[in-house]
Amino acid sequence: MTDLSALLSEAAKKSGLLWIDVPGDRAWPAWHVWLDGTAYVVTGPGEQTLPALPTDVTVTFRSKDTGGRLATVPAHASVVTPDDPRWDDVSTALKGSRLNAPAGDTVARWASEATVYALTPHGDAIEGPGGYSQEARVAQPVPTPATTLTWHPWHIKGRPKWRRGTRR
Repeated sequence: MTDLSALLSEAAKKSGLLWIDVPGDRAWPAWHVWLDGTAYVVTGPGEQTLPALPTDVTVTFRSKDTGGRLATVPAHASVVTPDDPRWDDVSTALKGSRLNAPAGDTVARWASEATVYALTPHGDAIEGPGGYSQEARVAQPVPTPATTLTWHPWHIKGRPKWRRGTRR
């Protein structure tokens, strides 16, 4: 039997993003920090956009290099507040991995405006690469007003004569 925490720790290190599958919604990408068997994510103004997470979610770790799925596991989502004893360690680790942070005290801004979630894997039900369940579904693209009506080819000096429809 494999050690689940060691396997997830390695998957989290090799994953640039994790995907949080919210029941009744879609999977949301999120950058994270992995500490002591738990993934921590931050959401709020000026940070990544995530919905309010329910207690039970599914977390998928994907490879930074190939984008392939490394592991999918059920997780328990809970909010980490500034009163929580984990706050100092978690906020320091999140701040250290935050790219392009705006000027000012990031941790103080998180304490007042953002939400930090702890995603703690539970159970021993883990899906690895190639182990998709029969209930696996394909997520539809997010609706957007951006469309391409037609394809407009571009050619330097026009199309070749033999491609213009008249052969000579």
